[in-house]
Amino acid sequence: MSEAIAPHPLDAALQLRPLGGDRFQGATQPAWANMVGPFGGITAAQLLQACSEHAKRQGQPLALTVNYAAAVADGEFEIEATPVRTTRTTQHWQMTLRQQGQVCTTGSAVFALRRPTWSAPELVMPAVPPAAEVPLQTQLPPVQWLRCYQFRFVEGGWPDYQAAPEAADSRTVLWVRDEPARPLDAPALAALADVFYPRVFRRRGRFTPAGTISLTTYFHADAAALAAQGARPLLAVAAGRRFALGFFDQSAELWSDDGHLLASSHQVVYFKG
Repeated sequence: MSEAIAPHPLDAALQLRPLGGDRFQGATQPAWANMVGPFGGITAAQLLQACSEHAKRQGQPLALTVNYAAAVADGEFEIEATPVRTTRTTQHWQMTLRQQGQVCTTGSAVFALRRPTWSAPELVMPAVPPAAEVPLQTQLPPVQWLRCYQFRFVEGGWPDYQAAPEAADSRTVLWVRDEPARPLDAPALAALADVFYPRVFRRRGRFTPAGTISLTTYFHADAAALAAQGARPLLAVAAGRRFALGFFDQSAELWSDDGHLLASSHQVVYFKG
């Protein structure tokens, strides 16, 4: 007998068991462990997956907001995903992730029926070398979820926490893809929107306790465009806006390798120091 092939780490994390009605059961996966709880991007992907698997879901993801109220502990959790309003074009969702009756994460999502219309780009992808010409980052910080991706930094790589001075800006540009390689879809894109280390690390040149409070991702591509990207690396760009009074925000862009903006995101982050 041939051995069963283990699912991709992302697909393993996205496995949800319907509990009836709007409820689904999932479980954390060791591959996605962060310093405290799981990687926030995988939690975002799980909330989006619950909406996607719901029997009443219509359309494709347009926007996703995730609010991280408390760390998710290792083990099982329950997601409640409720469609609160459906129109001819959009469908609006509320989501809650709970463990032992306690709320850990809340969220909202908008799905949409996309139709052919006039379109035009305004933001332009940065001019960078192709992914194949950028060295693969093999030395990673000791955080497990980072092993679920390949990183090729064009600028703004991992700070040298031992000696780095404060930087003039917090910009990072890199090529990134799932590891092992996996065709792109909306949950994978939702996770990738949170793939950047906190911008305060880059700006201050040292580790600073920090954690995302709220993350919003906008999907600019439909399922066909994501499928066309396949498993090739995306170009990812992120930078902070303002650091003050214990919080900062950072914006990000995720580009196809042929220059189309697939998603943009904005998040607010807590930090100490």
